[in-house]
Amino acid sequence: MAWLVLFALPSAAVEDEVELPESSDLLQFPFYIREPFVGDLPEIKERKIIRALVTYGKSDFHLADGRPLGIQIELLHLYEKFLNQGIRRDVEKTKVKIVPVHFDQLIPALEAGRGDVVAAFLTATPERKKQLRFALGNAEGVNEVLVSNKDAPKVNSWEELSGKKVYVMDGSSYAEHLKALNFTLKMRGVKPIKVIEADGNLLSEDILELVNAGVMPYTIIDDYKAHLWEKVFKDIRINEQLTTSRNQSLGWAVRKTNPKLQENLQEFVNKQVKQGSLLGNTLLNRYFDHTAWINRLANSEDRMRFNRYVPFFKKYANEYDFDYLAIVAQGYQESGLDNTKVSHRGARGIMQLLPSTAKQMGYSDLSDPEQNIAAGIKYLAWLRTHYINEEGIEDSERMALIWAAYNAGPTKMNKMRRLTKEMNLDPNLWFGNVEIAAGRIIGRETVRYVSNVYKYYIAYTLALDLEGDREEE
Repeated sequence: MAWLVLFALPSAAVEDEVELPESSDLLQFPFYIREPFVGDLPEIKERKIIRALVTYGKSDFHLADGRPLGIQIELLHLYEKFLNQGIRRDVEKTKVKIVPVHFDQLIPALEAGRGDVVAAFLTATPERKKQLRFALGNAEGVNEVLVSNKDAPKVNSWEELSGKKVYVMDGSSYAEHLKALNFTLKMRGVKPIKVIEADGNLLSEDILELVNAGVMPYTIIDDYKAHLWEKVFKDIRINEQLTTSRNQSLGWAVRKTNPKLQENLQEFVNKQVKQGSLLGNTLLNRYFDHTAWINRLANSEDRMRFNRYVPFFKKYANEYDFDYLAIVAQGYQESGLDNTKVSHRGARGIMQLLPSTAKQMGYSDLSDPEQNIAAGIKYLAWLRTHYINEEGIEDSERMALIWAAYNAGPTKMNKMRRLTKEMNLDPNLWFGNVEIAAGRIIGRETVRYVSNVYKYYIAYTLALDLEGDREEE
């Protein structure tokens, strides 16, 4: 194992500049808003509901103490006020309701009538302009830049990345522009860059976090995002001279058939959205601490623990039909793979199990690393059998639901899934669905827990792939 990184997500900071609605106002919505609807602004005002498609992540939309936060939430709240200017009676106002989806589903969901506006800073690429109408101006003059880990080899030209891997967000303009760049390289007789569209549950800031960790060597991202996050991610290098596109406009998008809604959104952007105020320091000051929060483990210690315990993870993960790296990642989140760790509640060892839980699983000595790991994996299997047992759940989503149940407890997991269903979201999908209910019931802890474990899992997988690539070389 080459090395890994310990992430610890930052805590929410002050939230006092924009008065945001309570979670129930945005997240509890009538069933009919999930039915297909493609009407323009007059029809939307008749329904008195406008559905905003958003992605769940650190920047755009997340929950803290059951309350919706994020840059898109702030903008949507401002837009709701703009849309209802001059209307006094609350029952006559048009309300914004959010519909969370994965990034790669933003445009398909819009076109299918599952939402009315894509509330994300989309690049208005020529291909997208064929499909959508844009309200531009949320950010202007944006460049897509190469960002690398500070320890990755410096590059001065795209040719120097020939044959190397560059990771980008799935379905993003970054992938589109890199593929166009590869065509240019091919015309010059240069081997193309390996464009890797990352796991669909990772947003651009998640990929940047993995680049900061050194697990991914290179990515492409909007320059304003890179400069925003370099205040937190201290191990990235922004290559301003290498851009895949320049002077782009970013904004919200609507269907081609909704010109009146587009005009209204554009008027809002022109009159009320001040570039920089919401994209820059306000976001950092509101949501993130200004302290260093990423701690790299010593290479030797990390390798030693991984190598010492991985045979046990493999043995029992195989017995209970789990991906062993998914359990290693969880063990890393629980204890840093430190079997001497004891929590204030008495949870012990690598998998941080209570002695009573271990006893139920048939194990008595949690100080023995093998028993600790075996008991933890058997408990995960027990949770799967008794609480996450529906057919048809995608493997990665099932694993995320099991992680959440491990952290929050099976009773709270049942409550979270029931609330998810009441919110007209999918109780069989953790990402962007049950995690939202978790944020309302529990707060950030379980959402952060699953997010961390998932990124550790990606990190372990990529680190092993990287070692395999080096061995082949």
